Amino acid sequence: MDKAPSEALPSLDVLRSQIDALDAELVRLLNQRASLAQQVGHVKAKDGTPVYRPEREAQVIARVRERNQGPLGDEALSAIYREVMSACRELERRMRVAFLGPAGTFSEIALFKHFGSGVQPVACATIDEVFRATEAGSADFGIVPVENSTEGVVNRSLDLLLSTELQICGEVSLSVQHSLMSLSGSLEGVKRVCAHPQALAQCQGWLDLHAAQLERVPVSSNAEGARLASLDSAFAGIASELAASRYQLEVVARNIQDDPHNRTRFLALGRYETISSGHDQTSLILSVPDRAGAVHALIEPLARHGVSMKRFESRPARQGHWEYYFYIDLLGHQQDANVAAALSELKGQAAFYKVLGSYPRAAD
Repeated sequence: MDKAPSEALPSLDVLRSQIDALDAELVRLLNQRASLAQQVGHVKAKDGTPVYRPEREAQVIARVRERNQGPLGDEALSAIYREVMSACRELERRMRVAFLGPAGTFSEIALFKHFGSGVQPVACATIDEVFRATEAGSADFGIVPVENSTEGVVNRSLDLLLSTELQICGEVSLSVQHSLMSLSGSLEGVKRVCAHPQALAQCQGWLDLHAAQLERVPVSSNAEGARLASLDSAFAGIASELAASRYQLEVVARNIQDDPHNRTRFLALGRYETISSGHDQTSLILSVPDRAGAVHALIEPLARHGVSMKRFESRPARQGHWEYYFYIDLLGHQQDANVAAALSELKGQAAFYKVLGSYPRAAD
């Protein structure tokens, strides 16, 4: 079949004129939405409702994805709406969010992916400091890495979840692509490579093959490794390309992680409970009495009440009378009838029982 003649297509000027008209309408509608969001903020202030409601924002994103007919992809449209909601939320109050710093870490990238750019990032030197800042109220929320698809759990985050009073209010799954960087953009004169221990482990195969001569130096974060590389030509860093830009480094090699599908899961932490969004999961920590069949008896109520278990992680107990703690993610909200019934039975059987929070699940 012959193609339609080019004369039948609208001209570039006509298409641009249509785009300009739509842009004008979008600006009007966005400001109309922002005006309504301001009114919501006044009502929240009067009722004492928190500025950030993760379940509400999750519902908005879910509806956007359901209604999307393209050509924009779900992820692109979700990111646009996340920024719209973040900008509207900022009209009420600019929230402070603590993360593992310095600037340029994957934690900072996860922060903006989850909360949008209408927040004030608070860089912390350690994961412990993220917890302390959020617990003390110097930050409204904190975001911490909890597990990696290659290297498994982030032990310090799990240890701190055991004792904190903070609640999990959201999760972020981030594709992690590591780059090797230096001042010169080459490894000439470089003697050491600095990165977080997890990043060094995630890139071990590549480093063994291409940079076996470099001493591997673990530091508190990947961005800290990039910062050190920016100060000394004998150092290279492994970090995000955002960090390379922030610290004016040149990329030596991109995507050096051994697993091309490398992902890290982050948790958003706050000081209040999140209500149901309709697409939630619940995290808890349990331990069992030291007797035969105790673990089976502990999780049996989940199957009986139709509650699916998404994650089951054991961790040695550092104190107390029990050998292991079990970190469990369940599908559903703790206020859901079947989840509530199962949790009630679990609590009666467990030697230790703590709900870390119910929160919207990250989109698949």
